Amino acid sequence: MSKSTPFLHVQYNKGYNLKEYYQRLQIFTENKKRIDKHNEGNHSFTMALNQFSDMTFSEFRKSFLMSEPQNCSATKGNYFSSNGPLPDSIDWRKKGNYVTPVKNQVSLNLRHPHAWLLSQTSEQQLVDCAQDFNNHGCNGGLPSQAFEYIMYNKGLMTEQDYPYTAFEGKCVYKPERAAAFVNSVVNITAYNEMELVDAVGTHNPVSFAFEVTSDFMSYHQGVYTSTECHNTTDKVNHAVLAVGYGQENGTPHWIVKNSWGSSWGMNGYFLIERGKNMCGLAACASFPVV
Repeated sequence: MSKSTPFLHVQYNKGYNLKEYYQRLQIFTENKKRIDKHNEGNHSFTMALNQFSDMTFSEFRKSFLMSEPQNCSATKGNYFSSNGPLPDSIDWRKKGNYVTPVKNQVSLNLRHPHAWLLSQTSEQQLVDCAQDFNNHGCNGGLPSQAFEYIMYNKGLMTEQDYPYTAFEGKCVYKPERAAAFVNSVVNITAYNEMELVDAVGTHNPVSFAFEVTSDFMSYHQGVYTSTECHNTTDKVNHAVLAVGYGQENGTPHWIVKNSWGSSWGMNGYFLIERGKNMCGLAACASFPVV
């Protein structure tokens, strides 16, 4: 026998056996109560039911966030600021082929090592092969470490040649099939958010890591800000891509590409408050020179 809540069945094609149904229904109900309570308050962002609404945050964290402590390799900056005027706002999605479509990467915690580089290249190679660069397969890794692996490994294969499986396996990298290369890695100085603004405003999108807490799981729209998260490197657990910045209702924000599918958040994107190192977003940011 398979049952589901109407919302999860219609939107996400989820079904459960009878025992699972009552367990998931209870979790779904508690999440909905929390969402409704949040939306009744005075907040800069709203929450909504989504594909994660039948999960506890503990379950969500195990499946979608980095589970290993991260030692960010991007803490020593080598970025040279432009020292020029910066645009008040920018959105690289509107500037050609700088940002690829939103992906939905289930159980892949090495998320969004740079859009340009990894659009059609192998995330699975990073999962299987990059452990020497402090990546932990399906248990997590950071963009800066992925870029360093690609640079010193002298290449990354295509997704077609090294397809994604969502499981950690034996490394089967073939150098003769390498299709993407990194010449150098640019690290934003740790906690220097103005340097991050300079990089996004004058160069390109930039990958960064931050700490996801339970109030982010149900994000829907608006400028995300949190009192639950921390602002240090040792707490970051998710990597994303800053594709621009701007301001909404007087609050400066980042425009960020996520990797939980286009049905999550604002068509797969979210806004997060800028200028406060919110949830550690300026602790570990980098981009590759290809």
